[in-house]
Amino acid sequence: MLSAVKDIEKAITVLPIDQLKDFRTWYEKFDSNRWDEQIMKDVATGKLDALAESAIADHKSGKSKEL
Repeated sequence: MLSAVKDIEKAITVLPIDQLKDFRTWYEKFDSNRWDEQIMKDVATGKLDALAESAIADHKSGKSKEL
C-alpha cells in the first residue's frame, strides 16, 4: 500500500495547475464525505455517548461559556 501512496504522490506533483485544482476540489468533497460517514457510524454505535455526556455535565456545572 505504501507503494500506491508514493505513486499517487508522484502523480499529483506533475499535474497541471487546472487538473490539480480539479483534484483538490474532488478530494475535499471525498474526504468530507468520509468524515461524515465515520461520525454517523460513531453516533449510531454509541461511540460518542460518553464524550457527549461529559460535555453536557461540564456545561451544567458552569464549565462552558457562550461562543
